[in-house]
Amino acid sequence: MSPYTRRRRTATTKRAPARRRTRGRGRRRSAGDRLIGLLVTVVLAVVLVVAAVEWLLVHWWVLVVVGVLALLAGGGRLYQKRQSARWEAVRAQGLRYGLSELDGLHHSRFEDAVRELMNRDGCRNAVRVGGGGDLGADVKATDPYGRRWVIQCKHRRDGLAGAAVGTPDLQVLNGTARQVHGADIAVIVTNARVTAPAVAFAEQQRLHVVDRHILGVWASGSRPLWELLRAVPPPRRPTGPS
Repeated sequence: MSPYTRRRRTATTKRAPARRRTRGRGRRRSAGDRLIGLLVTVVLAVVLVVAAVEWLLVHWWVLVVVGVLALLAGGGRLYQKRQSARWEAVRAQGLRYGLSELDGLHHSRFEDAVRELMNRDGCRNAVRVGGGGDLGADVKATDPYGRRWVIQCKHRRDGLAGAAVGTPDLQVLNGTARQVHGADIAVIVTNARVTAPAVAFAEQQRLHVVDRHILGVWASGSRPLWELLRAVPPPRRPTGPS
């Protein structure tokens, strides 16, 4: 190996540590820059907060105005909520449906109307559960006497001229209302007519039928549904409607 080659390798070997030291200084410098940037940000934030506090101490009336506006906004929302609840109660108490109006509803809206009528009569937890896989229950409710109602709705667009509700519809209700939904009172409600065999089956199985005639009386708001049906179970608790 020539002297020139040995000197070149020696020089290369000596320069390598110098590169490593340069990279280390770069990493330390980068970390230091980030720390300085963070400190500057914190200092600026503190300065801004102190300046804002000092400005508010001088202009204290701004806080008073903001507080008053917040109180007014909160009071307005509370008033609107109370008014909405009050009007909802008035609407529920005065809720009426005519048979022609019920005939013109979509079947899902007919279920909503039945739920609203149960709510009007004092069933505060009345809910519509109809839809795919409802297992024969379109509306569920608990009346003021503690009795659980399960209602199946059968809407006919043509009303009395539409297809009659038959025994198969009652069989579905009979198979799920008590066993699946825990009903005390199982009812089928329709704006159409009900066949004689279906009525006979309902009596045998302790089911209740609300045909077009009973629906018209109930929807007119004269009496709650349990006063229009025969042989309903006794109350679960002695309290009356609220």
